[in-house]
Amino acid sequence: MIDFSKYQKIVRDGLWHNNQAFVALLGLCPLLAVSNSVINSLGLGLATTMALIFSNVIVSLIRNHVATEIRLPVFVLIIASNVTVIELLMNAFFHDLHKILGIFIPLIVTNCAIIGRAEAFASKNPVDRALMDGLFVGLGFTFALVMLGALREAIGTGAVLNRADLMFGEIAKNWTLPVFSDYDGFLLAILPPGAFIGLGLLIAVKNLIDARTKTKALGKTAPVQTDSLHKSPMHES
Repeated sequence: MIDFSKYQKIVRDGLWHNNQAFVALLGLCPLLAVSNSVINSLGLGLATTMALIFSNVIVSLIRNHVATEIRLPVFVLIIASNVTVIELLMNAFFHDLHKILGIFIPLIVTNCAIIGRAEAFASKNPVDRALMDGLFVGLGFTFALVMLGALREAIGTGAVLNRADLMFGEIAKNWTLPVFSDYDGFLLAILPPGAFIGLGLLIAVKNLIDARTKTKALGKTAPVQTDSLHKSPMHES
């Protein structure tokens, strides 16, 4: 059984503290382009996660056998090979979704988050840590995609999980969840400007949560410091 305690920093960084979309602001092209629905976002997010996992693992395995001068071209070839396999699988099993995502699936190869993790982390760490990093960085990116997709879809159409059958089959045809009743939709939300506005709002919410968490943490430690200052003279006497 995997001891997740030794990977806590990797998990926290990937999902929240160093989220590639909300903090590093990497991979914004696919993030903004396909996040007009939850299903589109989930499909591309999972494809990116698989690419991150396989690329990180392979880069970690060969990290001691690749010359420094050629490491980046080698990493790009590894990522491109993985993305090609993922694209073929999506075309075979999720053909309609593959057609909707279109060029943004092969463009995963150029996603700065993937090459960045290969260079900054996988090439310097053993396979188990590289795998965990790829998994949770991918899940963090998927989380950002899905949150943005849900926000834009809800405001733009008044419902979420439209066309869930694209990913989950015929059983999901009735999975659409209405958010607003008697709602005509707001076109701006599902247009490109809505992606920028939505991402800005989500980043603002994250920053607000981080600020409040930091304030609470400081508030808990402050009384301890104050007590110690009051007690110190008595201790000296």
